[in-house]
Amino acid sequence: MAIRKYTALLGLLCLFASSSFAQIGTSYDVQDSSLIPRKSLPQHNEFMNNAYPFPAKPRNQWEVGVKLGAFGISGDVPAVWPQLGFGAHVRKALGYVVSMRLEYNYGIAKGLHWSSSANYQKNKAWTDNGYKAQARTGDGPLIPAQDVVYYNYKTNIQDLTLQGVFSITNIRFHKTKSNLNLYALAGFGGMIYDTKVNALNGDQKYDFSGINGGVYKNRKDTKKALRDLMDDSYETDAEGYDDSRAKIGGKTFRPVYNVGVGIAYSLSKRINLALEQKMTASKDDLLDGQRWQESPAGDAVLTRDYDLYHFTSLGVNFNLGARSTEPLYWLNPLDYAYNELNAPKHMKLPKPILDDADGDGVTDQFDLEPNTPANAPVDSHGVSKDTDGDGVPDFKDKELITPTQCQPVDADGIGKCPEPACCKELREGGFAPKAACNIGDLPSISFTGRSVSLNNDAKAVLASVAEKIRNNPNCKIAVIGYGESSKSAQQLSWDRVNAVINYMVEKEGISADRFIFKYGEGGGDGNTVDLRDGTTEEGPNAVPAPHPNLRRKG
Repeated sequence: MAIRKYTALLGLLCLFASSSFAQIGTSYDVQDSSLIPRKSLPQHNEFMNNAYPFPAKPRNQWEVGVKLGAFGISGDVPAVWPQLGFGAHVRKALGYVVSMRLEYNYGIAKGLHWSSSANYQKNKAWTDNGYKAQARTGDGPLIPAQDVVYYNYKTNIQDLTLQGVFSITNIRFHKTKSNLNLYALAGFGGMIYDTKVNALNGDQKYDFSGINGGVYKNRKDTKKALRDLMDDSYETDAEGYDDSRAKIGGKTFRPVYNVGVGIAYSLSKRINLALEQKMTASKDDLLDGQRWQESPAGDAVLTRDYDLYHFTSLGVNFNLGARSTEPLYWLNPLDYAYNELNAPKHMKLPKPILDDADGDGVTDQFDLEPNTPANAPVDSHGVSKDTDGDGVPDFKDKELITPTQCQPVDADGIGKCPEPACCKELREGGFAPKAACNIGDLPSISFTGRSVSLNNDAKAVLASVAEKIRNNPNCKIAVIGYGESSKSAQQLSWDRVNAVINYMVEKEGISADRFIFKYGEGGGDGNTVDLRDGTTEEGPNAVPAPHPNLRRKG
């Protein structure tokens, strides 16, 4: 039975652990003076004035709990599991790891031995009721037993202990807190107990000879036969009841100490469930009513092992108290430090002084062009802007946007545009203008959501377009993106056009001069980039991002 008990306990521990990593909230506000006890207000004031680095410990709630579970004794007589136990406690945190708990427990334990005994001559619970054990008088011969017995007991135990409880999982380095709390405990106190033996059937002793005769070959059958034979009276005081040990209310008193482990699962900031295993020891070998060791020679000698009792319980705990934090063993003491490092609210930070030698608004450690002339427009890296990409920075460029076909430009950024082919044909031959190229209609590229990445279908379409462009070397291609309603839409349109042109240049090997960059156009589908014959159009093959802070990564 004990093996099954611990297997069930392990299963429940695993069940709790499987859901233990959900975060259930943050810690308290260290600047809230209403949570600080009066005696700690001087430290709190010094902390708020940055005269002391540590915040004052807050007022935290008391825990009150009740529990119910399986109770049993480990002794000379095998226990009958499970039996009922009950407990109640009050607990208060001394810090984030250590807390103190005052606990009362009441338990009923039963035991029944499957093996018969004939050497019980010193156990008055049996001899005073007429049972005849084997015995030896002095050096005389061994007198065989007339009766065999089966040791059994029923014990009522009450204890009151003061325990130190040590929480080991509330200090977290990678999350604020969790809803799982593992703890260990150790304590001391006192208990009173009363042990009875079922030695009589009414006023007559039991006849165990039929069971002892070898009919039953295993423990299970033997114990079933004993239960069928015996009543549930437990009418006889066990050995040791009338000895000189201290009594309280007619029950034997013994000092005890206990150790245990537990796991608590928080349902809310006020309620948690706890699964706990606790073992209690006393210097007493009569909790199960038997302290004599069987001897083939007929002598009964005292055993040297003391009885223990165990309590496996499931409890519900309540956190009580107004204007208080949760008990400190539920809080992570690192929470304040990490939050303050991430987003300072209390620290006094010196005003940063970052050099910017050229005064362009980009500090020197990030400035890729640290000698930009005064008032020259620069990008986020401190490099002079060149809007039309003609190689002349804007602060020198007298023609800010020079069409690609009009480049290269002179030192002032002014280009010389070629005569349109249609006009040249009319001038030279007097013929009607002809189409600039015969590339025909080109497909559109579709995007989903707010993505700026090309999927496999889009790449396949662009591969076919690239083949057409190679077969029509005189053609230029206009790449048009739509979206003019907002800054975000304009930037998304730019990102998508930029993704298409970059793919054609980098993956398909098409010269960047073959493209015209158009974005933020109206009247089209914002999730589509159109490709068309742009030979007769003008425009740059690259333009700066209109809103670089809104750029999306592919």
